[in-house]
Amino acid sequence: MLKLRSFLFNTLFYLNLIVRMIVLTPIYFLLPRKIAFEIPKNWARSNHWLMKTIVGTTFEIEGLDHIPETGCIFAPKHQSFWDTYALLPNLPDPVYILKRELLWIPLFGWYAMKQRMIPVNRAARGKVMMKVMERAKEEMAAGRELIIYPEGTRRPPGAPPEYRYGIARLYRDLNVPVIPVAMHPGLFWPRRSTMRYPGHFKVKILPPIQPGLDPDVFFKHLIEVTERASDELLLETARNNPNLPLPPTAVQRIAELQGAETPKPVEQPIR
Repeated sequence: MLKLRSFLFNTLFYLNLIVRMIVLTPIYFLLPRKIAFEIPKNWARSNHWLMKTIVGTTFEIEGLDHIPETGCIFAPKHQSFWDTYALLPNLPDPVYILKRELLWIPLFGWYAMKQRMIPVNRAARGKVMMKVMERAKEEMAAGRELIIYPEGTRRPPGAPPEYRYGIARLYRDLNVPVIPVAMHPGLFWPRRSTMRYPGHFKVKILPPIQPGLDPDVFFKHLIEVTERASDELLLETARNNPNLPLPPTAVQRIAELQGAETPKPVEQPIR
């Protein structure tokens, strides 16, 4: 049944995306940009309903009050395709820095361009990257939330962190708060897998790191607060979902954390 539910969800997930894009494209491009953003946000909400109804996966979000009304950098953990869209309904006006090749995809690229997403050639340097930074500053001045994954790519739950220093440069140059986000959707929607698992997990939006710190100090602090919250959520999620099959990285990290929590016996002196 689990394989059947996963297959059914995956089928409806992509049908939901394709049909909505085709049917709603004329409306989307006639509407003003911010109003048109409700179409992809409603798509995200419908995916949550599909996940809950078909697979039995639910989630809750803590810390929405930590999102400022001014421009900020949203820095979530990245574990699966789920976290690329799932928080859209909870952000007023998010913007992504994404690979320019994604803009070449029919329909998807057009949707992204209308929302003023920021394309980047990852192999580019110098003037091209300066242009990307200029665009990011424009969007921050408009009060948008710049979404960037500090680790750059999807990582399995519990894997050792591999943060990239680029977010420290953005923090320094954009001069806006950074909002760390801890979560473990990869336990329920694993990367490189068609399986989807039932259960419940938590998304934790942490207090903002205010601008003004030295970039090196900021980078170290971001890793510390995010990984501490991630470890806490990993233990909590595993405890609350005892039938959930855990990947080896999560099993190993949980063992390390539980070992650290267990006090070592005190050796008694030999008499």
